[in-house]
Amino acid sequence: MALDNVKEDINRSADAAVAEINAGRDAEIRKIRADADAVISGIKEKEEKRLKEAVEHLGRQELSSAELESKKIVLMKKKEILAQAFSEALAELESAPATVKKAQYKKMVAAAKKVIKEPVAYCGKDESLKAEDIGVSSLKKTDTITGGLILESKDGTMQVDMQYRTILQTIWDNEMKEVSKLLFG
Repeated sequence: MALDNVKEDINRSADAAVAEINAGRDAEIRKIRADADAVISGIKEKEEKRLKEAVEHLGRQELSSAELESKKIVLMKKKEILAQAFSEALAELESAPATVKKAQYKKMVAAAKKVIKEPVAYCGKDESLKAEDIGVSSLKKTDTITGGLILESKDGTMQVDMQYRTILQTIWDNEMKEVSKLLFG
C-alpha cells in the first residue's frame, strides 16, 4: 500500500515536471517565434525598400539580383536565429539542476542497458554523481564532456554517446524542416 502511494507520488511529480518542461518549451517556442518574426519583419521592410529602388533604377536584371540578395540575407538571419536557439537549448540542458540531470542520466543508462549490459559511464568533471546514483558499474569524469553521458562496455568495444550536444544535434538534424517551419512558417 505504501509503495503504491510512493509510486503515485513519483508519477505525479514526474507528470508535473513534464508539464513544467512542456510549458517552458512552449513559452520558449513562442518567444523564439516572436523574436524571429520581429527580426524578419524588419529585414523584409528594409529589403522591400531596397528592392523597389533597384526596380526603378536598374530594371529587370537588377531586380533579380536584389531578390537573390534579399533571400540570402533572410536565410542568413534565419540560420543565426536557429543557431542561437540551438545554443540556448543546449545551455539550458547543461545547466539543469543536479536532480533533473540525475533523472535524465538514469533514463539514458536504462536505454543504453538494452545494448550494453553493464556500462561504464563517462560524465563531465563538474558532475556530482556516483556510479550507483545512475546505475552503472563505474563512473569516470572527464573535461571533454559538458553535459550528458558517454556509456561504454567494460571491454571498450561498444560505446553509446548520450551527451546533450550529440542528442540535441541528432534531433536538430532530423527535425530541421519542422523546426524551421514552426519558427518561420
